[in-house]
Amino acid sequence: MSSYRSHKILSLSGYDLDNKTPKGLQNVFKRVLKKGMHGIGFSPYEEGQEPGDQLTEKQIKRRLKLIKPYTEWVRSFSCTDGNELIPKIAKEMGMKTMVGAWLGDNAKINAKEIEGLKRLANEGLVDVAAVGNEVMYRGDLTEDELLDFIYDVKKDITNVPVGYVDAYYEFAHRPKITEACDVILANCYPYWEGCSIEYSLIYMKDMYHQAVKAGKGKKVIISETGWPSEGEGLNGAFPSKENAMKYFINTQLWSQEENVDVFYFSSFDESWKVGSEGDVGAYWGLWDKDENPKFYTNRLKLKGSKLFL
Repeated sequence: MSSYRSHKILSLSGYDLDNKTPKGLQNVFKRVLKKGMHGIGFSPYEEGQEPGDQLTEKQIKRRLKLIKPYTEWVRSFSCTDGNELIPKIAKEMGMKTMVGAWLGDNAKINAKEIEGLKRLANEGLVDVAAVGNEVMYRGDLTEDELLDFIYDVKKDITNVPVGYVDAYYEFAHRPKITEACDVILANCYPYWEGCSIEYSLIYMKDMYHQAVKAGKGKKVIISETGWPSEGEGLNGAFPSKENAMKYFINTQLWSQEENVDVFYFSSFDESWKVGSEGDVGAYWGLWDKDENPKFYTNRLKLKGSKLFL
């Protein structure tokens, strides 16, 4: 005999947030954020900085202190140019770390990244090691070149799971890479596939389950997912503060109900990302580029039926 369980009411498309006033939506967002996330992608670059610039211990500490009350894990994307300080400082603060080696088409940089990842892991600063991020998607390396890096890291890092980060569908298309991974690190972005906010949770669940099927029993972590708050739309997907809050709320509540590990993307807005992603690239953060909360200040006002600053 089935019975109604009030704590298991998340529908396929998420909670009913359409009837919320802007203030009501902010309040739900604040409650969900305060309850905490599994993990978040760490955005270290201040205004005027970009990858390749040297990060300072001061800026990393300041930003980690802001996000620490809301997340158990932090994900870093590189092991050079000061990024290697992120897991060290995060560990000192009592956080867990997913640490990535950023691989591209520069062999010299790749070697430094791999050595940096090994060193950090052997110092006990890594809880999950990520060898590359969307390398297959960008076409920076061949599959065999990436596999060589993964197996090289696994040979020297035996105390923590080693994986590779890419779009969810790559793990079905590239079984050799999936086999090489201890853990599947799947990026799931309904926005980038033009999905409207109304169906975004269903779409993201399907992305996740495709990665689960490809993993054949291996643990799957959603290594990135998020929704931009400003910029041009993509087919049926439209950036807005309202949509970004709705996506965050539904993602977090679903991940908690289903016990799925999710690293939300991302912590802070970073202007440099417009170069690779267009204007939406600068607006994926839960905090703005000046490290202020984006979604629950008193500056949000109602104009018509939309949310405006």
